[in-house]
Amino acid sequence: MSKKIYVLDTNVYLTDASSILAYGNNDIVIPFKVLEEVDKHKKRQDGVGANARSIIRRLDEFRDRGSLHKGVRIAKGKGIARAASCDFSLLPEDLDPADADNEIISVTLSEREANPRRKVIVVSRDINMRVKCDALGIQCEDYVDNKIVKAAEYVYCGFRKHLVDNQIIDQFYEGEAIFLDKDEVSILKNQYVMLVSNSNDKKTALGRFCNYNKPLQKIADFKKGVWGVKARNKEQSFAIDLLMDPEVPIVTLVGKAGCGKTLLAVAAGLEQVIETKGKTKAPTYKRLIVSRPIQPMGKDIGFLPGTMEEKMTPWLAPIEDNLKYLMGNDKTTLEIYIDQGLIEIEALTYIRGRSIANAFIIIDEAQNLTRHELKTIITRVGEGTKIILTGDIEQIDNVYIDETSNGLTYAVEKFKDHDISGHVSLTKGERSKVATLAAKVL
Repeated sequence: MSKKIYVLDTNVYLTDASSILAYGNNDIVIPFKVLEEVDKHKKRQDGVGANARSIIRRLDEFRDRGSLHKGVRIAKGKGIARAASCDFSLLPEDLDPADADNEIISVTLSEREANPRRKVIVVSRDINMRVKCDALGIQCEDYVDNKIVKAAEYVYCGFRKHLVDNQIIDQFYEGEAIFLDKDEVSILKNQYVMLVSNSNDKKTALGRFCNYNKPLQKIADFKKGVWGVKARNKEQSFAIDLLMDPEVPIVTLVGKAGCGKTLLAVAAGLEQVIETKGKTKAPTYKRLIVSRPIQPMGKDIGFLPGTMEEKMTPWLAPIEDNLKYLMGNDKTTLEIYIDQGLIEIEALTYIRGRSIANAFIIIDEAQNLTRHELKTIITRVGEGTKIILTGDIEQIDNVYIDETSNGLTYAVEKFKDHDISGHVSLTKGERSKVATLAAKVL
C-alpha cells in the first residue's frame, strides 16, 4: 500500500504539538497558511500558545536536517514533512480564496492532483471544515490521537453494582471482613461498590474497594456533615469519603451543574484546614488553595481593566460564592482567613512554577484544561498536598478540546488504576429544582 499524504489543519497543531509524529511512515504536508495561523497564537499564555511555540521549534529543528521546501524526514521510521503553497486555480469559484480553510483545501486539491496514486487526507478538529471537504470529495477525518476514550459515555464513573448472596450483605453490616473475588468481579482501586442481594434487589450495601487482599471498606460516616454540608445522595457520600481521606491525594469529581462537586470540595477543604472548636486533632493541611482556568467565552482576562486582583474578580466569583455560603455569608471572616494565608484564591497562571506542600488544592472547571496544562498543574503538588479536580465535561469553553480529549477526562482515565487516586461521577442535581431541570432539558 502506498504511503498516504496528510494535510493537518491549524487546530490539530494547536491541540497537540506532537501531532506531526502521529502518522507513522506517511507524509505530512504543511500549508503556508497553517504556518501563518500558528504564528498568530505563539504569544498566548496558555496551552494553545505553548503548543504553537512547540510546533514552531520542532519545525525549526527540521531545518537543521534539510529543507522544508523539498521535504525533511520527521524522525526515524517516520514520513516526510514538507511545506506547500496553495493553488487557487483548483478551488471552486464559489469558495472565497481569502478564507483560511479554503486555502488549506486548495493545497489539498493541489497535492491530490500531483499525487494521483496516493490518498490525500485532511485532518481537522473543525466539524465544518470536515463537512466542506466531504462536499468537495476530499477525504477528511478528525484528529483522534489525543482522545483518551471513544465517547463521553465510556468515561470511568467510579461506581459499579455487584450481585452477592443475601448473607454477605448482613455480614458486611455486622462488621465482618468481606473480600471480593477477582474471578467474579473486575474492579479498580478506590472504586465504590453497591452490593446487591441476588434474592432481593432492594437489599443493598455500599462500600469502597481498596484491593483484592483487603476487605471492602465501609464509607466514612459524617453524620454532622463536613463544615455543615451533608451528603444528599450516595454519590455525594462517595465524594465526601474520598475528599476527607488523606491517603487519597488525587480526587476527581465530574458532574453537571448543581450536583455539588465544587461545594463539597470547598467544604472538605475548609474542614481540614481551618482550626475550629471541638476538633479532636490538628488541621490536616496548612492552607486551602482554590483556582480555576481563565477560559472565557469571549475576550480573555487581558481585556479587563484594573489590577490583577480586580481582573480576577469576575473569574473567581463562583468560588467566592461557595466560600461565602459556607461561611454563612460572613465576608469579614472570609477576608480574615485570606489575610492569614489559610485560604488562597488565584488564577492557574500563577500556580505554574510553584511547589506546593501541605495544602488542599481545588482546581475548579478542570474540563477547560488541556492534558498538558493539567500535567503542569499536578506536577506542582508537593509532599502532604491533596489535589481535587472538579468539572463538567459536557460544558467545555475551550474550542481546542472536547469531552474525550480534555485534561479532566485524561486525569480520570489515567489515574483510575492507581491507589493514590479516586473518582466519583455525580449524577443528581442538588442546587435547586430549577437548576436540576435546566441541566436535564436544556
